[in-house]
Amino acid sequence: MSNYSSIGPASRIETAYVVLVSAFSVVLVLTNVVGVKLFTFSFFGLLEKPITLTSGIVTYPLTFLFTDVVSELYGKRRADFMVVLGFFLSFMMLGIVALVTGLPGSEVWVNRDLGFTDVAGMQRAFETVFTLPGVLVAASMSAYLTAQLLDNRLFHLWRRLTKGKHLWLRNNGSTVLSQFVDTVIVNSIFLGWGMGLSASVVWSIILANYVCKVCLAALDTPLIYLAIAFLKKYLAIEKQDSA
Repeated sequence: MSNYSSIGPASRIETAYVVLVSAFSVVLVLTNVVGVKLFTFSFFGLLEKPITLTSGIVTYPLTFLFTDVVSELYGKRRADFMVVLGFFLSFMMLGIVALVTGLPGSEVWVNRDLGFTDVAGMQRAFETVFTLPGVLVAASMSAYLTAQLLDNRLFHLWRRLTKGKHLWLRNNGSTVLSQFVDTVIVNSIFLGWGMGLSASVVWSIILANYVCKVCLAALDTPLIYLAIAFLKKYLAIEKQDSA
C-alpha cells in the first residue's frame, strides 16, 4: 500500500501520478537526446582550466527529484514502476530513432540556409545529433536503472531511520549516493572500456561530473519541499511531519 493512496480524492491522486510519470519520462528521454553534446564549465570562473561535461547533466538530475517526490507521496512500489517504465521507454525512443535514421532523405529536407547543399550532409548532421554509440547506450541505461532503483531504496531506508522526518536528509542522502554509483558506472564503461582512456583520466572526469551532480542535488532541495507541499495541498493530504 502506498503512503497516501487512501487519502484525498482518488481522481486527483491518479492524475498527479500520471503527470509525474509523464514528466519523468520526458526528461529521461531528453537526457538521451541532449546528452551527446559536450560543453565546458569553469564553475563561474573559479577554475583556470574549464572542465568538459555532458549536457545530460542539465536534465538527468531532475529525474532523481521526480523519483523522490513519487517515493514520498506514493511509495516505493510505484516509484520503482516509474523507473522501470522509463527504462523501456528510453529503448523505445532509441529504436524509433534508429528506424527514422535509416529512412532515405528527401531533397526537400535540405536546409541551404544552414549551409547544407545535399541530402548526405543533412543525413550526417542528423546522425551526429541522434545516433548514440552502442557502448554509450549500454553504459547509460545500465547506470540509470541501477542508480534509480538504488536511490528509491536508500530514500525509504533514510525515511525509516528518521521515522518520516527530515525530508532534506533522505532526498540528498539517497541522491548523493546513487548519483555516485551512476557516475562511476556510465563513465567506467563508456570512457574506460569503450574509449580506452586511462584510469587516471576516467577518474578525473568521474570526479568532475560527480561534484557537479552533488551541487545540483543540493540545489533541488527547496524544489522537493515546494513540490511536496503543493501536491499535498492539491491532493488534500492530511499534514504529516516531513521536516
